[in-house]
Amino acid sequence: MSEPVLYQVTDLWKSYSNGIRDVQVLKGVNLTVHSGEGVAVTGPSGVGKSTLLHLIGLLDRPGRGELMLDGMDVMTLSDTDRARIRNRRIGFVFQFFQLLPEFSALENVMMPGLIAGEPERALRKKAMKLLAEVGLADRATHRPGELSGGEQQRVAIARALIMDPDILLADEPTGNLDPNTGAEIEHLLKDLNVSRRTTMVVVTHKEALAKSMDRRVGLIEGKLEELE
Repeated sequence: MSEPVLYQVTDLWKSYSNGIRDVQVLKGVNLTVHSGEGVAVTGPSGVGKSTLLHLIGLLDRPGRGELMLDGMDVMTLSDTDRARIRNRRIGFVFQFFQLLPEFSALENVMMPGLIAGEPERALRKKAMKLLAEVGLADRATHRPGELSGGEQQRVAIARALIMDPDILLADEPTGNLDPNTGAEIEHLLKDLNVSRRTTMVVVTHKEALAKSMDRRVGLIEGKLEELE
């Protein structure tokens, strides 16, 4: 691609202990993500797709390997600096939405900006614009329990975009939705990738969502392989 490299993952290893022995999940993973690119990560359950996404999102640390975000070695950063980067430069969308039940849709979208200390008035205006963008302008005052699964995931996507992140990471974003609603979220993610040029890495079992991305990679026996 002609676009610059945004994220470079090199020789990434990760293991976990099952109480008896260490289980090697990732075995020298390499991945290059260009600015504006949409990448789908596929593979059977339990092979480490979510683990990889958590490492890329700085939610966990690998056993060894290199993670470069926009030319910066994030492996060398302190926990405080990593948290700041997660808040400001990385957006997350999870399978189970992870919305705060006591807050409205608008407040949930605003939350990363409030944590970062952004001015509330400007943040509120931006959050309303994002809710409109995902088709929920009329649901801004509703709490998560008053929203459908698809609506909750749209709120989660708006929240992930509130800080204008460099990269959006989505872990099975349609896995907890019925087929029709899941298809709507798939279209929304692809539209964001195309219209906003939002860089995405999406873990998914859904063939349609994977095919809609610019590139597909498969996690097989601890390594990533390019797919047709």
